[in-house]
Amino acid sequence: MPTDAGYGESSIERVVNIRRCAAVVKGGRRFSFAAMTIIGNGKGKAGWGYGKANEVPPSVEKANKQAARQMVEISLQEGTIPHAVRGKYGAGQVLLMPAGPGTGIIAGAAVRSVCEAAGIKNILTKSYGTNNPITLVKATFQALSQLRTRQDVERLRGVPLS
Repeated sequence: MPTDAGYGESSIERVVNIRRCAAVVKGGRRFSFAAMTIIGNGKGKAGWGYGKANEVPPSVEKANKQAARQMVEISLQEGTIPHAVRGKYGAGQVLLMPAGPGTGIIAGAAVRSVCEAAGIKNILTKSYGTNNPITLVKATFQALSQLRTRQDVERLRGVPLS
């Protein structure tokens, strides 16, 4: 569902997680909310954000702003990733493997939202360790930041393009 939310050309927004925190005060409980969102352009750029506020809509808005600031470029190759990669953040590990055309996105909810926002069409994933969506999103971005296409590696090594 591409929407134009002011974060560049048609952007894709996904709310991954909303958490409620309670502080016990004299008059009862005071609630605050934390939201994690992902924004991508569907063409190889995506970012995640985490926002906190006393109400849900402002927390989502803060998270979207942070996600737009933290957008990173992701190397894609024909709708999938160039090679298998493993990302780790805290107790969460994510294994991402390229898949052939027509496979689709085989992933859990948190990793799926990152892949959709980034524009990955065919991918196989497996998560190990924790199933905390916030940790899995961070591990997924850590894995995606390691991706290099053949042209990227040749340019970095100074090898003439074949």
